[in-house]
Amino acid sequence: MKLTSKKRAYLRKLSHDISPLVRVGKDGFNENIVKSILDAIDKRELIKVKILQNAEVDKKELAAQLAEKSSCEVVGITGRIITLYKENKEYPVISEDLRRI
Repeated sequence: MKLTSKKRAYLRKLSHDISPLVRVGKDGFNENIVKSILDAIDKRELIKVKILQNAEVDKKELAAQLAEKSSCEVVGITGRIITLYKENKEYPVISEDLRRI
């Protein structure tokens, strides 16, 4: 599903109260992070990933890598926090609301 600007705005609004579930540290991007993201996003559809201060990675590059490896959409990058969305085919909660927008 391609996200329009209205859908992104709606997802940003929903993500305001969510705390980051996955953290990227000094080790940077690896397969364990992808596995954590996939586990979390299968249950929630919308998650946040926090880039810690000791991580020496470019946030835009990291967001693109995370989205590609986990088949997610990048909703936005705010400071050191990346918000990701992936539609859940089995139990759509947020996806149902997005279809109405």
